[in-house]
Amino acid sequence: MIVSAKASYRRVARTALRQGTVAAGERSVPEEVPVAFSYGGSTHAVMMASPADLVDFAIGFSLTEGIISARSEILSVEVIEAGQGYDLQVDLRDAEADALRARRRHMAGPVGCGLCGIESIEQAVRLVPDLSGAKLSVEGHEIVAAMKALNDAQDLNRETRAVHGAGFYNPEKGLLAAREDVGRHNALDKLAGAVVNAGISARAGIVAVTSRLSVEMVQKTAILGSPVLAAISAPTALAIETAERAGITLVALVRGEDFEIFTRADRIIL
Repeated sequence: MIVSAKASYRRVARTALRQGTVAAGERSVPEEVPVAFSYGGSTHAVMMASPADLVDFAIGFSLTEGIISARSEILSVEVIEAGQGYDLQVDLRDAEADALRARRRHMAGPVGCGLCGIESIEQAVRLVPDLSGAKLSVEGHEIVAAMKALNDAQDLNRETRAVHGAGFYNPEKGLLAAREDVGRHNALDKLAGAVVNAGISARAGIVAVTSRLSVEMVQKTAILGSPVLAAISAPTALAIETAERAGITLVALVRGEDFEIFTRADRIIL
């Protein structure tokens, strides 16, 4: 498995009330810092995130936000400490750098919705790749196994009970990668970066997440290329509609041995 870099947390003082008794003590809490994504020396977006696996974050964010379409389009990633956070300086190939500069010029007008460089409502509900032809069949127990394996791999959440996780599970090989972050989108971006950086075929496995299924989670999974997305919480209506269009099997409310399938149930062997 691609092991996550040690994520940061700290011990803080707290006063607890337990069954009517007040006690002083400590609790572990995750670090949260600003992380900037810079291309060609210009900042494209700033996210609040956990300060771990930042190279994976830069690669995954670049992929799922449409800045690149393949890992080879990034020449290098440099992680620079910047005050209380980090600046991820991404060097793109000339063609992708030129395309991003043109995109920035188009965004220079007075109208924008402010979603990571998205300049229109239409782009917020963007087209996603069609994975309906992906030939992946998954036994029902593998959905349960994927979520359990992700839970077992979440060292930071076990310490803090305050972060999300995203994992990639291959039915034949088990959990191949797992990433954690204070933000569910960030965790999935970090996972996407780890998967493509390792040359893993996303079409051959399941993306499992410890969050609700919003439309962005479906969009990012489709761009990564995984045909099955499973989560411990429920999906939104738009997430279901988007999964239908993308040909993704959407499995939610995975709790113990139980789960619910919302789209493309033919991929799950029950």
